[in-house]
Formats: sequence, C-alpha cells, structure tokens
Amino acid sequence: MGKFIGRLADIGIAKEGTRGTAESSAAFWLPKLTMSYDDGVEQVIDESSIGVIEDSPEASVVGKFAVGELEGNVFDRSFGLLLLSALGSVSTGSPAETTVYTHTFSVAQNAQHPSLTVFLDDGNQDYKYALAMLERLEMEFAVGQYAKYTAAFRSKVGETATLTPSYTAENRFLPQHITLQYAANVTGLASPSTINVRSVRLSIIKNIEDDRKLGSLDQVDILNKQFACEGSMELVFDAQTFKTQMLSDTAQAVRITLDNTDVTIGSTLTPRIQFTLAKAKFGAFTKSYENDSIVMATVNFKGLYSIGDTSMISAVLRNTQASY
Repeated sequence: MGKFIGRLADIGIAKEGTRGTAESSAAFWLPKLTMSYDDGVEQVIDESSIGVIEDSPEASVVGKFAVGELEGNVFDRSFGLLLLSALGSVSTGSPAETTVYTHTFSVAQNAQHPSLTVFLDDGNQDYKYALAMLERLEMEFAVGQYAKYTAAFRSKVGETATLTPSYTAENRFLPQHITLQYAANVTGLASPSTINVRSVRLSIIKNIEDDRKLGSLDQVDILNKQFACEGSMELVFDAQTFKTQMLSDTAQAVRITLDNTDVTIGSTLTPRIQFTLAKAKFGAFTKSYENDSIVMATVNFKGLYSIGDTSMISAVLRNTQASY
C-alpha cells in the first residue's frame, strides 16, 4: 500500500466466455495515455417531510455499477477486441501467408453484444470488472500524432484479483499511414476520391442500459440499444464540395484506411484497419477565418443504414491474431 503515479497502473481486457463472469486473466494489457475506472452507486433519496424544512431524512443505495474510460494509441492486435465490443460480430478468414489473418467486424443485430472483463492493476489493489460493455468508442486520426482512441465502459462493480500485467509487441499507426476516401456508394469505393484532411474523428455510440431486477443491487445484464455512428473531419478550405453535398442532401460512402506500410507481417502483407461507412450524409460545414491562419473547414457527417448494402459501418482488421 502506498502512493504511486498513474504510469504504474495497468489496464487489460479479455472477452468473457460466460457472460457476466469475470475471466481470470487479460488477453491484452493496453498501453494507455489516460485511464479511469471506479465503482459507483445509484442512490434513492427519501423526500418525506417530518415537520422540518430540511429536504430529506435518509438516502439508500439501490444499485451498484462501475464505469471507466481509457485513452490510448490504436494497435493492430488489441484493438480488434475493442472493435468486437463496439460492433458485436466478427468473422475471421483463413490465414494468408500462414500467420496473417483478416477479421471482418459488423454490427450484430441484438441487444447483447459481447461482454468483456476489464482488469485494473494499481499500486494498492488489483481488480477485475465483469460484464464490461462498451458505451462509446471514439477514434481520432490527426496530423502529427499516433492514431488514438477513447473507449468508455460500464460494468459490474469490481472484484479483488491477483494480476501480473504482461504486454505484447504490437504495431502502431502514424498519420502517414492513414487515408480518407469517398464515393457515391460502396461499389464506387473501388475507384474512390481521396480527401486531403488534417484530422478525422469517428465515434460509435452504443446507448447501453443496465438491466436490473428486484432483490439485487447488481445488474442482471448490461444491454446495448440503438446503434449510432458519426464523425467529423478538418481540412484546408479549397472547395465547396461538402457544402454542396450537404445542401443537395447527397449521401456518400466513406472509407478510412489505416495501413502501416513500414511494417511487414507474414511475407509481404502489412498491418491494416479499414472502416467503411456504407452511407453518410454531411450535416454541417463551418469555416474559421482567422486573420493570420490558413482558412480551415470542419465537416460533420452522420452514418446511416444502407438498405442496399445492409450496413451502416463495418471494419476489416488484418494482423497476426488468430481469433477474437
């Protein structure tokens, strides 16, 4: 027991074999930039009056939970588990070049996307948090920095554990590895237009909700509800393209590709993540006119479900991880 700095705390994740039952060890320990994970309670206030002006004579705990948020760089292997938690379904193809696998993630059409166990090792205590459901996954790809993500979780309260963090070697993604392209539809992404952008943000929102019952302080389950995807990009203002598309209510298919061409996996392949928004519409186009700066534009977009493509968003990850 004692004082320590945040660098000495470790966080890990594992896919649960039995939903709501904590795994014994992490599949991946995640290098972090910032992190928080804490237990919390739901409290009911007794608002009965007892002949005085004070507002309440009692409060009681009626529910327990844990919430946390993690910010880190995007890595080619561990990020797949976050993608599975975000989208809900994965299909892994046969290995290419013996050791390289392609994982395709799509939105599972149910309210029980895969649950994780979150592991927290700090200077005073080790914890494991069962039934961790991803509430939000935000990704940021920008000039001058590694590809980053922020993941927000909600879970059962923590149990004490004995943990031994162990990190594995993974590959990062730099801004020179990232491209953003668009076309009129998914088919058109075979010959897309490429956008010169300074930064892109992409958010997946799960709208999760505790499933509770009488007779217990703990959740029965944590369920995902309506699925949403949205984002924005910043670029040098040199054309009215996106403003025109916004005003004309034109939908586009958008693709964001992270391809680390500095690294070889297998014999000739590279670590790669590709996000495809089958249908998106631009809902805002704003410009900043600062006297001594290049005029920039910010474009917001909203992912929409494409009936023809039966998809809103999908992701394809190529790495040396055999399965998720």
